[in-house]
Amino acid sequence: MIEQAKKQLIFALDVETLAEAEAWVRRLRGQVGVFKVGKQLFTRCGPDAVKMIQDRGGRVFLDLKYHDIPNTVAKACLEAAKLGVAMFTLHSLGGREMMTAAAAVLDEMFAANPQGRPLSLAVTILTSMNEDSLREVGVEFPPAEIVPRLALLARQSGMAGVVASPQETPVIRQACGKDLVIVTPGVRPASAATDDQKRVATPYQAILSGADYLVVGRPISKSADPAATADAIAEEMARAFADR
Repeated sequence: MIEQAKKQLIFALDVETLAEAEAWVRRLRGQVGVFKVGKQLFTRCGPDAVKMIQDRGGRVFLDLKYHDIPNTVAKACLEAAKLGVAMFTLHSLGGREMMTAAAAVLDEMFAANPQGRPLSLAVTILTSMNEDSLREVGVEFPPAEIVPRLALLARQSGMAGVVASPQETPVIRQACGKDLVIVTPGVRPASAATDDQKRVATPYQAILSGADYLVVGRPISKSADPAATADAIAEEMARAFADR
């Protein structure tokens, strides 16, 4: 169970340079199974960051949160798939037509090889947002109501999974069933600071409530012993998988 948990632990490579990213991959490749490449690293280094991780035996979570007109997003998703990433994100607030267009290009590309298809993940509501910050941008529904609605729309539009706060995973499971993949950021061990996250949970709580993958960045990178911290998180995940 511990080895499976490590495969489902994602480390966020929120760094400035390829050299820094490579150092983290070398340091943690035995502790985590997936490395997240986000906007900062990809803007600086582009596909070289993806290739570096793959060359060192890691899988890549390309977290660029595509959100544009359907044709533009579909083409971006196609390029992400060509990079050989394990999973990538678009934003569910782009709507059904956008997500359906993305799913269609993947259907065509992987018709003969469905096993090679990356997980297409729709971001629901950022874990840095709460009810007050949603209201400021005109969303009158609290996260517990809008997140499962967006998750269900994503599933109906052909997405393989969603990215959502651990606080909303139970209602997503109720709305969408057990087959939808849930990737959960905003995970903080009990001893870690919450930083800029507002809707958080411990690794054990997040897995027990229904998450499949956990994204962890600063609690690992800022710890005195990052490898040991990653191991402890994976052990906590394994206990939760066994208990749920």
